Amino acid sequence: MQPHPFPFAPWMWRDAVALFDNRNEAVVDHDRPDVGLVGYEVEAVDGRIGKVDDANARVPADCLLVDTGTWLTSHQVVLPVGAVAGIDHGERRVHVDRTREQVKNAPEYDADFDADEFRARLGEYYTESYRTAP
Repeated sequence: MQPHPFPFAPWMWRDAVALFDNRNEAVVDHDRPDVGLVGYEVEAVDGRIGKVDDANARVPADCLLVDTGTWLTSHQVVLPVGAVAGIDHGERRVHVDRTREQVKNAPEYDADFDADEFRARLGEYYTESYRTAP
């Protein structure tokens, strides 16, 4: 496995301009552009993961809250925006550069989490998954 040429920055959008492509400027919240993604399907490199959850505003703006559960169960994970490879607003789909398993195995969202501790754990998890990406 070859090392990646650039360090992974989990808390930064790769291409912030992509958030605003093909969007009606009147509906974009520039303070929380991620909130406009609520309900979007989330796709991993190997298939569908889930949807950006309605409660996305409860997590920091540099994260997405993704529900990976079924209609019977709810399993929420926090996805740092650095894992977002692209956004298709026409299809209402967020593409991430991780596998379904990597996202589903991420630390589960807990509304009572200690922000600094959870953020550190989440950043370590996704940075490590970037190092071991195929």
